[in-house]
Amino acid sequence: MNDEEAGGGSEVAFPHTIFAIKTALGHEKTVAENLSMKVKRKRSRIYAILSPTKLRGYVLLEGEKNTKAVEELIKGVQYVRGMVGGERDIDLKEIEHYLEPKPIVADITEGDIVEIINGPFKGEKARVKQIDTAKEEITVELFEAMVSIPVTIKGDSVRVIEKEENQ
Repeated sequence: MNDEEAGGGSEVAFPHTIFAIKTALGHEKTVAENLSMKVKRKRSRIYAILSPTKLRGYVLLEGEKNTKAVEELIKGVQYVRGMVGGERDIDLKEIEHYLEPKPIVADITEGDIVEIINGPFKGEKARVKQIDTAKEEITVELFEAMVSIPVTIKGDSVRVIEKEENQ
C-alpha cells in the first residue's frame, strides 16, 4: 500500500499520540509501574510508558488518540495528579531528547575533581586529565599517590565532586 492509498495524500495519519501525566514529585517511576500493570490488566491501547529521570513530576504515555480512555486509565492510580493538555497532542520533537541516550562522560570535563565510587581505587579522589567520549572512559590522576600515574577508568565509576573553576 502506498501513501496515496493509505491517506489520499503524501502524509499518512499517525493514529497514536503522547499524553503527559502529572505525578507527585519523586513518584514518577511508581506511577509508571502502576500504570504498566493496569494497562496489562485492562488490555488498554497504550504502547509505551516513559518516565525520564530529568522530567520530574511527569510520566509520558504513547497510545491511541483517546483522551477519555486515558483519563479512565489514570483514575485511581496513586500519586497521579491528572493529565496535562487534554486534547493537545505532544509532538515527538518535544520529547526526543529524553529518548536519546546521553554519554556517561558528558557532564565531566578535564580538570574536574572526582571521587572514584567503585573498583580498586574506590574512595580515592582524583583530577580528570583526559576524556575518551567514544569509549566512555576517563583518565585521572590520583591525589594520594606517591608517584603521578595516570589511571584510566569507566566514566560511571566516578562522581564529580568539584567542577573546574576556569569555565
